[in-house]
Amino acid sequence: MRGSYDHEEAASNRGSLSEPAYLTTAQHFDSAETMRATAAGEREGWVYARRGNPTVGYLEDTVAALEGYQVDAEVSAAVTTTGMAAITLATSSFLSTAVGAKPNIVASPACYGSTVMVFDKRYGDERGVSVRWVDDPLSLDAWERNVDEDTRFLFAESPSNPMVQLVDIPALAALAHRAQIPLIIDATLATPALMRPLALGADIVVHSLTKAAGASGRSMGGAVIARHDLHFRGQPAQMTADFAGYLRRGPMRDMGSVLSPFNAWTLLADIRELRARVDTMSTSALRVAEYLADRGDVVEVFYPGLPSHRTHHLAKRDMWLVDSGGPGREAVNRFGFLLGFRPAGGVPAAHRVMDRLDLVWRANNLGQVKSTATIPAIGTHQQIAGDAPVPPDMIRLSVGLEHADDIIEDLAQALGRPS
Repeated sequence: MRGSYDHEEAASNRGSLSEPAYLTTAQHFDSAETMRATAAGEREGWVYARRGNPTVGYLEDTVAALEGYQVDAEVSAAVTTTGMAAITLATSSFLSTAVGAKPNIVASPACYGSTVMVFDKRYGDERGVSVRWVDDPLSLDAWERNVDEDTRFLFAESPSNPMVQLVDIPALAALAHRAQIPLIIDATLATPALMRPLALGADIVVHSLTKAAGASGRSMGGAVIARHDLHFRGQPAQMTADFAGYLRRGPMRDMGSVLSPFNAWTLLADIRELRARVDTMSTSALRVAEYLADRGDVVEVFYPGLPSHRTHHLAKRDMWLVDSGGPGREAVNRFGFLLGFRPAGGVPAAHRVMDRLDLVWRANNLGQVKSTATIPAIGTHQQIAGDAPVPPDMIRLSVGLEHADDIIEDLAQALGRPS
């Protein structure tokens, strides 16, 4: 995988093996006519960093190549300043009142806290959009009951943060397509190394590149990846022909949510190692989850790789280490790097375990090379703690690249050695 940065492109950049960082805000033109034609989109160029940048373009092509791998469709991507910017851009574009005066959206409640806030507060309270949270995201009937002629899209995280629940993407895609609306999936926790929702029928995928794609923790970023030639009820052709391109040419240009070239450059360095890194982190996470599940002082473990998890059957079906199969090799399941657990003793015990962690960092981020832990009810989901389906005593653990034995040792001393 190398996106658009190939040998020919390297030759035009003095043979650089890595994508160059174009740390500049604007492009020089050799004539007024060249400036006009480039600004009009009649010739190649990027004009001004709010409209694009060569380094940012390399990252977009790379993300599209990763997410579009083995997808029988043309795919393109737009990268943004953060994962939440990607979610907002991917969803707000479908809420135009030109399509209908009373739009509604149907979504899984198993979402990141800020996603819930965008839907409930920014769209619901401030714009009058009806937000229909599905009672049981595993029930197709529950989704279907909420869809009507004013529904603009279906949205779900798979796996979700922090409960690591999956949804049945092919079934939801069929429902969305019958209604002629998009299925939008946040696949941050799977990454293209383990699952590509476009290949399962989704129309649009969003990622926080801040997470596993940018595992060094140096930069924030987001991405919207979409199929070309989508067919949605009432939406203009300029949007559905190339949705990611539409975002770059219009909403992102106008609202200024384009990623900085420096952040794009650091993310390009990190994303090259995505498959190997996620493989190692996922293998360790399964070991950690199995260890915690065997302890008598842990009352519940949330990890889709465990047979006890409610969506284990979906994870077994949909989550595969990319290219792990082949001549003489069996494809292997990998279930991601994130898990949750509830120590016996309720909220006081969860705080006590958190405070005892030594190797594991207490931080509200995930997917990093360093293992991190948080209590979502007081961290990532604090603003919706009363409404979110997240236990108040749940510790979310993101397993990094430390040796699994060392992570388990740290958990053992934090929990108290006897199991």
